[in-house]
Amino acid sequence: MILPRHRFGIFTLVTLALVTAALVQPSHAITGSRSAPSNGVAQSIVTVVAAGGGVCTGTMISPNIILTAAHCIAPGTANRVIDYSSKPPTLIAPQQVAVHPSYNAQSIAAHRATADVALLHLSAPMPGKSAALLGVPRIPFSSGSRFTVVGIGSTVAGSDSGVGTARAAPLAVTGQPGTLQVRLVDPQTQNKSAGMGACTGDSGAPAFEDQDGRSVITGVVSWSTGANNSAGCGGLTGVTPLTLYRDWIVKTARSWGAGL
Repeated sequence: MILPRHRFGIFTLVTLALVTAALVQPSHAITGSRSAPSNGVAQSIVTVVAAGGGVCTGTMISPNIILTAAHCIAPGTANRVIDYSSKPPTLIAPQQVAVHPSYNAQSIAAHRATADVALLHLSAPMPGKSAALLGVPRIPFSSGSRFTVVGIGSTVAGSDSGVGTARAAPLAVTGQPGTLQVRLVDPQTQNKSAGMGACTGDSGAPAFEDQDGRSVITGVVSWSTGANNSAGCGGLTGVTPLTLYRDWIVKTARSWGAGL
C-alpha cells in the first residue's frame, strides 16, 4: 500500500517580532478557516517557541501547565512561551519540560505513529489564560466523527501569514482510525481539493471533541498534508489521540503540583 505523504514537524522559523506583528493583521490562522474558537477555548491557547524560533501551538491544561506535541520540544532548556499580556510581549522559560517516554523521533521521521505528547511547567500561571478540559476521545473511532482543531499557525503553507491568532477548524475522521493515530479532513473537500486543516505552526494544537455539551481536549496535532496527500496544508490533519497517554499527562502534571 502506498502511504500518504505526511509532513511532520509543522513549525516554521519566525521571530518574536514577526509573531507579534501577526496579531494585528486579519488572520484565518488554520488554513481555510475563518472561524474563531469560543472565548473559553481561545483563552487556553498559547504560543510555544523552540530553539531557532520554531513556533508550535500549546494548550493550558492547568493554570501553569501546557500540553503540546513532543516533536515541538527542543533539547535542553531552549523552549519558551510567549506572554502577550505584557507590552511588548515577553518570553517565559518553562520551569520543567517532560516528553512522553515512549515518544520516538525516528518514528516521526518515518511517518509512523508515536507518543507525540509533551508538557511544559511554568513557574507561575499565564496572565489572561484559563485551562481547557482534558479528556480522552470516545472509542472506537468511526469515519465521520467530528473534532475541532484550534491552532495559532499559518494561513498559507510555507508562509508566516496569520501566525499568532487562534482559529478553529471543524474536521471529520477519515479512513480507518486506530488508537495511535487519527486522520481528520475537511468534510466539504474530503482531501480532494484544499480545505480546512492544520498548517505551519499548528503542531501541538489541541483537537477538541464535544462531550456532553463541553469542549474536551482529546488529541494533539502531529502532522498535515496538502490536498491529495501532497506536501502542504489543507488536506489531511494527523492527530495523536490521548487514549493511551492521558494517564501519563495527569500523573506528570500532578507530580508538578497541578490539581488535574
